[in-house]
Amino acid sequence: MFTVSVSTEIEVAAGSTYDYISDPTNNSEWQFGIESTEWTSPPPFGVGSTYRQTMEYKGQVTDYAVVAIDAGRTISVQSQHDAAIPTTVTRTVLMLNDEKCRVRVDLQGGLRGLRRLTKPLVTRMIRRSIESDYRRLKRMLEADPGEQSESDSG
Repeated sequence: MFTVSVSTEIEVAAGSTYDYISDPTNNSEWQFGIESTEWTSPPPFGVGSTYRQTMEYKGQVTDYAVVAIDAGRTISVQSQHDAAIPTTVTRTVLMLNDEKCRVRVDLQGGLRGLRRLTKPLVTRMIRRSIESDYRRLKRMLEADPGEQSESDSG
């Protein structure tokens, strides 16, 4: 088992930030390597809702389930079935003032079999990827709507 935690301050209201990061259909806009995300359960969105995420790398598909929500503050999702790296991801938004918040992600993952030997390398790679994603998220959310670019690659 390994844990990676990353946080950043964003000059955007906590509510708007939470609304954006708690909707996994936005993931491909700010997380590198995600090709698409689609809900696989009917609305309304909540604990027990499921979605499928396709990665650009070899078209890897992973199903996730929402396992906990503290509306406006925290959402936790967990990979399902035979995920390459079983993970639980918790995103938390903490209001610092009316127009500023801190976003934190805690990712817990497990490696099976011989992959356990790669834990230090995998942990570093995941940390770097998450740090890059959260820098991209910060730039994107803080930008004026006219300045946002769909081709922002980090």
